[in-house]
Amino acid sequence: MAEGGGKKFGRNYLTWTDEMDTTLLEVLVEHHNNGDHAQNGWKSHVYSAVIGNVREKCSVTITKENISSRCKTFEKHYEAISKMLSQANKKVGFYKNRVIKNWDAITTIYSKDHANGEGAVTGAETVVEPTTEPNEASPEMKGSFHDALKSLEPLPLPQVTPPAEILATLEIIPDLARGDILRSYGKMILSERLYQALLELPMNFRKEWLLMLN
Repeated sequence: MAEGGGKKFGRNYLTWTDEMDTTLLEVLVEHHNNGDHAQNGWKSHVYSAVIGNVREKCSVTITKENISSRCKTFEKHYEAISKMLSQANKKVGFYKNRVIKNWDAITTIYSKDHANGEGAVTGAETVVEPTTEPNEASPEMKGSFHDALKSLEPLPLPQVTPPAEILATLEIIPDLARGDILRSYGKMILSERLYQALLELPMNFRKEWLLMLN
C-alpha cells in the first residue's frame, strides 16, 4: 500500500476510471489556464498536484509515468476526433459511436481554440451541426424561391367597371343629351381612368367636363 492508503500502480498495470480521468483533467485544465503547459510538456509541480488530487479523491496513488501515458491517450483521442471532424476521415471511424469522456477538458488542453460543450459527447455528437435542417432551405433561399414564384403568378386584372354601371352613371347627369351620353359612354368603357375621374367630380361639374372631352 502506498502513502495515504491509496493503491499504487505501475505504468502497465493501472486501469483508469472515469472518476480518475475527471480528477486528473480538472487539475490539468486549471494549470493549463495558468500557463503551466509548455511545448515540451507539463511543469514538474503540475505532476505533483495531479498525483495529490487523484490520491485524495480516488484513493489511488499514481506516478508521473502514469500521468504522461494517460495524457498521450487524451492527445491521441483529440487528434483523431479533430481530424475526423475536419476531414471526415474513414480511418477514425473507431470514434464514431464511442463516448469520449471529459471532451471539454481535453480540447481545452490540446486545442488552441477552447471548445464549448456539455461534458461527455460521442464523436458523432461533436460533428458540427448544419445551420439548417437537411430539407430546410435557408432564409435567403426561401426568399428567392418565393420571389421566383411571385414572378410566375398571373398579374391581377385591372379593375373594369361593368358597362351597365357606366351607362347608369351618365344617365343621372342633369340635362345631358342622349348623343352626349352615348359619346361619353363610348369613351368610358374604353378607359377606366376616365370613368373614375368622372366619379370624382361633383355632379354639377360632370356635364361640362364630358362636353369638353367630346
